Amino acid sequence: MKKQKGFTLIELLIVVAIIGIIAAIAIPSLLRARVSANEAATIGDIRTVISAQAAYQSANGGWYEGKFGCLATPSAGCITNYPANAPTFLDTNIAQLVAKSGYARSFGPGATPNPLATNISSPSSVSSYVYVATPVNQGQTGVRGFGGDSSGILCFSTTGVAPPTTGTISLDTTSNLCQILQ
Repeated sequence: MKKQKGFTLIELLIVVAIIGIIAAIAIPSLLRARVSANEAATIGDIRTVISAQAAYQSANGGWYEGKFGCLATPSAGCITNYPANAPTFLDTNIAQLVAKSGYARSFGPGATPNPLATNISSPSSVSSYVYVATPVNQGQTGVRGFGGDSSGILCFSTTGVAPPTTGTISLDTTSNLCQILQ
């Protein structure tokens, strides 16, 4: 009689149990790493928006842009006489205001300057703006809510909600809900 080679049921159960224990230890760490990566990408995007608006301001008679899409296509009737082959200010992926890296994005334009010289500035120029991002699934895709505004400040809320704004569409940095990111 020939002896069969292979694993016993007990040996297989021990291997499966060991794999289960390793997975139980590793999965929470991987989720925390994903949340950290999403938050880092969102912070980078907000800094990009702040920089894009600052560059746009210098090309737009000293005003920010109220139509967010104009940052990606300034020659499409946004800045007067802006060459079609000139560089854009913002990547179209960010300018679309769709959820990205687990965060929903939104843009709030401030008041239109009065008077506005439309021969050198976009007709949708504004004196201030705020750009905020909140987690799509709180605790899973992100933990904190982020915001940036025309002052160049970037802040966060620990609760995941958008940092509060003042009546002038700028971040309310006097509240505890908008902690400035260093």
